[in-house]
Amino acid sequence: MPPKAAGGKSKQIQASKAAAKGSSHGGAGRKKWSKGRSREKLNNAILFDKETYAKLLKEMPTAKVITTAVVSERMKCNGSLARKAIRELLSKGLIKQVIKGHGNGVYTKAQ
Repeated sequence: MPPKAAGGKSKQIQASKAAAKGSSHGGAGRKKWSKGRSREKLNNAILFDKETYAKLLKEMPTAKVITTAVVSERMKCNGSLARKAIRELLSKGLIKQVIKGHGNGVYTKAQ
């Protein structure tokens, strides 16, 4: 059997596939799905060490608005630890409560 001639029948098949693809769906082709947006993974602490706890006691009572999200972001701790820290600052009288919500609250400095 002699070797096949390059580009003979395969070019005809490719041309017919391209024509069929171009005619379907107005030439749009297949839908390209986006990858979606991925957030950077935070490596927040689950326990306070001595330096972070000292920083909490020093910085947070001077903040104008104190919420769970603010404490978590500034101290690089997770949300449950931030809620416990707010409760402790409140019990020590370093901050005062402004708004009490069901799951969250807004606090400010005690002055």
